[in-house]
Amino acid sequence: MSDFDAVVLDIEGTITPISFVYDTLFPYAHDHAARFLREHWHEDDVQQDVEALRDLSAVPEIPRNGDVSGMVEAAAACVHALIHEDRKVTPLKSLQGKIWKEGYERGQLRGEFYDDALRAMARWSAEGIVLAIYSSGSVEAQQLLFRHSGQGDLTDMISGWFDTTTGPKRERESYEKIAEELEIDPSRILFATDVAAEARAASEAGFQVLILARLGNPAQPPHDFRAEADFELI
Repeated sequence: MSDFDAVVLDIEGTITPISFVYDTLFPYAHDHAARFLREHWHEDDVQQDVEALRDLSAVPEIPRNGDVSGMVEAAAACVHALIHEDRKVTPLKSLQGKIWKEGYERGQLRGEFYDDALRAMARWSAEGIVLAIYSSGSVEAQQLLFRHSGQGDLTDMISGWFDTTTGPKRERESYEKIAEELEIDPSRILFATDVAAEARAASEAGFQVLILARLGNPAQPPHDFRAEADFELI
């Protein structure tokens, strides 16, 4: 019997290969950004994302007036720069989620998961353990990944979806908010990630933590947290 009542899962490098994110999702968003912005420029939610991009510093400037083609070109250049820098900022994640949504719905993208992660999620779900996702990718992007997986729609397994609107993943307060929303004592929640700094923040909030040291994941600085190559022993 598990010694936790809920599992909060990171996505990239934890339940989904990093290669899927960097070799499939990011290039797709990069290559389709200009077309998407051109076709959806006048939609309110897209304009909200663009306005939020304007508020960021150290990115290509997006003019607020002028011809649409020029503004689209500048916005696409901004998106390209942020993707190149791997910036974890909410307006970028929101736009990427919208671009990926089209890709999934057109059948050009399909969610990819580690087999051991799928088995673990199915086992925990059958045991009545609450499953939640906490990723820097937007909630929409998370749900698309699960809805359009190679195994079909997996969204029914997940009870909570959290992204950077909850707070930065390396800050204790973010995990306190998650525990409060799940209405589960932090000591009864397991957080699984591939990043030691995130594990440390969750641990400071009282969570149990697990680091996925999968083949191909970046090496982490020294830490005292439990680390496993997969979920088979969890």
